[in-house]
Amino acid sequence: ARAKVRNERIGFIFQAFNLIGDLTVLQNVELPLTYRQNMGADERRKAALHALERVGMSHRVNHHPAQLSGGQQQRVAVARALAGKPAILLADEPTGNLDSRNGEAVMNLLRELHREGATICMVTHDPRYARHAERSILLFDGRIAEESASSQSIRDLEESGFHIEH
Repeated sequence: ARAKVRNERIGFIFQAFNLIGDLTVLQNVELPLTYRQNMGADERRKAALHALERVGMSHRVNHHPAQLSGGQQQRVAVARALAGKPAILLADEPTGNLDSRNGEAVMNLLRELHREGATICMVTHDPRYARHAERSILLFDGRIAEESASSQSIRDLEESGFHIEH
């Protein structure tokens, strides 16, 4: 039951990509969807192709991971996580191997997913991308050193009737 929930509700973007070298880009993105009992091959392929379009990798569907740059592999890993339309997306350094233009594109995509209702939990060491978060937790030696919410998040909560101590 946990594996089913993980497969159908949670998306993962791994720092080390975890792409399978013997599979094409399209096959790598489709793979997690093959475990969904209620998703046929045509629907799986459409979802994978749509996710690859969203990350700008639809022109590489027949390539293998070794034929891609690190940034391209990361975008394929992002597409694999997006293809299943997860309610929760766990992202470990999703921009770590990307140049600033592609990093911003991935952050815009994550923001779009969040606006569509997904919860995004992202680990990053890059303050440029941490600023995108509605809530930030700074860890130091495995302990919470600081916690903050963005100004907009605080305003949204206060408008909803929550009292926030400043």
